[in-house]
Amino acid sequence: MNKKYLADFYDGGIFHVYNRTNNKELLFRTEENRRYFLRQYSKYLYPFLDTFCWSLLPNHFHFLVRVKEVEKIKTYLVELSPQLIQPLEKRYLKDQLAMELLIEFEWKRFFTSYAMNINRQFQRKGNFFYRPFKRLEILKENHFTQANIYIHTNAQRHLLCKDFSSYPWSSWHTMTSSQPTQLCRQEVLDWFGGLQPFMDAHKKGIADCDYSEVEIEEG
Repeated sequence: MNKKYLADFYDGGIFHVYNRTNNKELLFRTEENRRYFLRQYSKYLYPFLDTFCWSLLPNHFHFLVRVKEVEKIKTYLVELSPQLIQPLEKRYLKDQLAMELLIEFEWKRFFTSYAMNINRQFQRKGNFFYRPFKRLEILKENHFTQANIYIHTNAQRHLLCKDFSSYPWSSWHTMTSSQPTQLCRQEVLDWFGGLQPFMDAHKKGIADCDYSEVEIEEG
C-alpha cells in the first residue's frame, strides 16, 4: 500500500480517514448499528479529534478530522479517572509515546468496540475491519474543499441514492441545520463562505464529478 494512505497523525494535522470491512462484509446491518457506530466514535475519538464531516456507507465509512492540540489532549487524559485511562495513554502523558501512535491506538479502540458489538449481536468471529485503516493527510486548501464534497456526496457516487442530500447517514443534514452538534460546522461553513456557497459547491461538485484533489484509494 502506498505510504501516503498511512499518514502519521500529528497535532493540528488534517486527515481523511476511511476504512472498510474485510471481504466487503456489511459494516451496518441495522439503523441502530449506525447509531451505535456514531456513539462509539463520539466516545473514543471526539476527545482527540475535531471532526469536520462524515459519511457511513454499507461496507465502509469516511471521516474528515483534525488532531487536537497537544495541551487539549493532555488535559483530557489527566482528568480521566484512574480506572479509565489506558496504559498507552499514561505513556503518552509521560512523553514516552509519540502522537501518531496514540491517535492510531484510539482509532483501534473504536474499531474494536464496534467489532465486538457486531460479533456478539450476529454471532460472528474473526477480524471485522480491513487492516491497516487508511488516513490521507490533507495538504492543500483545495484538497480540504474536495474532501468535504467527496464525503458528503459519496452515497450518490456509489448509486445508493439519486440525490446525496436525501441520504440519511452523512453529516450533510447536520451541516445544513441549526441543531446542536459536536462537528466543526461553523468552521466548515466559513471555509466555503457560508451556508449557501457550501450547498452550491456540493451540487456543483457532484454534477462535475470533480474529485481530482481527493486521491482516494478504495478497495
